Amino acid sequence: MALRSKKILMVVAPEGFKDDECFIPREILEKEGAVVQVASLDSGIATSENGKSLDVDFAADEVRAEDFDAVIFVGGPGMGEHVKEPSFVDLARDFYDLGKIVAAICVAPLILANAGILSAKSATSWSGGQTELEEAGAKWTGELVEVDGKIITARGPSAAGKFGRALVKFLS
Repeated sequence: MALRSKKILMVVAPEGFKDDECFIPREILEKEGAVVQVASLDSGIATSENGKSLDVDFAADEVRAEDFDAVIFVGGPGMGEHVKEPSFVDLARDFYDLGKIVAAICVAPLILANAGILSAKSATSWSGGQTELEEAGAKWTGELVEVDGKIITARGPSAAGKFGRALVKFLS
């Protein structure tokens, strides 16, 4: 229960988030005692790429970064449509400016790039995000999981377990 007092915010697309990228890290974090809450464009229900429902606690523009220890942006085809969503970009910047952990997997590191927080940072993403991350000033590594300071990025579903364990390590 290394994370008993920690509150984590997961941000998902309203539709089409990747199941493994959400549910595997969430399970790892909750097993360690963290409280995980979910944000999206609106509160209510989000639906995964495979049709699984997820309760959404907050609309992203209602979240106060001060209330959480970390934010995780979940990838998937649905998130690909929202990498420039102002409420998501603002959340990434707010968490970063407060010195909190900012994490993203698959396509979601593009949100961090759009927030302007990857300049001179090592980062990874799904291979299709390499050019955009590099244009934002990041050093794209292609690793399964990349940690640079308080920014944790991961490539995709195959990295979900390692991503979750990295989050536990850096939140402990």
